[in-house]
Amino acid sequence: MCLFLSLSAFSQKDTIRSKTLKGQIIHALDKRPLSAAHVLNLNTVQGTITNEKGFFELPTRTNDTILVSYLGFSSIKLKITNDLLKGNELEIALYEKPEEIKEIIIRSTKLIGVLEVDIKQVPKDRFTRIHINGLPQTYEVGKPKGKNFASPIAALFQPVDFLYNLFGKKPQQLKKLQKLKKEDDLRKMLAGKFDREVMMEYLDMDRQELTDLLTDCSYSDYFIKKASDLQMIEAILDCYETYKALKKGKIERDKIPVKN
Repeated sequence: MCLFLSLSAFSQKDTIRSKTLKGQIIHALDKRPLSAAHVLNLNTVQGTITNEKGFFELPTRTNDTILVSYLGFSSIKLKITNDLLKGNELEIALYEKPEEIKEIIIRSTKLIGVLEVDIKQVPKDRFTRIHINGLPQTYEVGKPKGKNFASPIAALFQPVDFLYNLFGKKPQQLKKLQKLKKEDDLRKMLAGKFDREVMMEYLDMDRQELTDLLTDCSYSDYFIKKASDLQMIEAILDCYETYKALKKGKIERDKIPVKN
């Protein structure tokens, strides 16, 4: 019996052990390899980038979900099965996204040829977001187009409080976002992504819900549209920490006895 239990425990341990998923990302039509494609394990929060021939290796386990993405191509999610972990290289084909033609509005600025005068006529970008690599702070130039609240406590009763409740119920999701932000390889990957797919996956939100949340966190429209996925994740985490501190401060103040 002891021998049977030992073998059973060893077998279970071996089953959940990570194995290396090997594969190549290619163009679905012309079959050319896609270098610098992103491959992310959504369960373990480990990621990699394909080499110049489109090949990658990533630690995975059965039932993990892999997100494969490439700029200008439609991303796919892949559920890992035992068959995919038997050592054979996997070939993943991605299709290009259809091009979207957006309306372009051209506005002219009247210039007279005098630099000191003309420079005042050029519209300035009031919502430029500046991020210093290596520092947790994110700075925003100009007044953000967010919601103004009468007091910090009043903000706690706005929809952004959903973020605090979300992570309170799903602490593992918060840890995954924090891991995305901390690891160098993942930071480099997310710094070049602008599709919000990873965030929407972890937060269980669509694009509009994510936009509404960041607006309630007082981030500008310019930042929401132009920021990389890494900057967006930092913004969400900063927003969460801010409101967590405000909420904690409110609770502590409520505990102070009132003197008559």
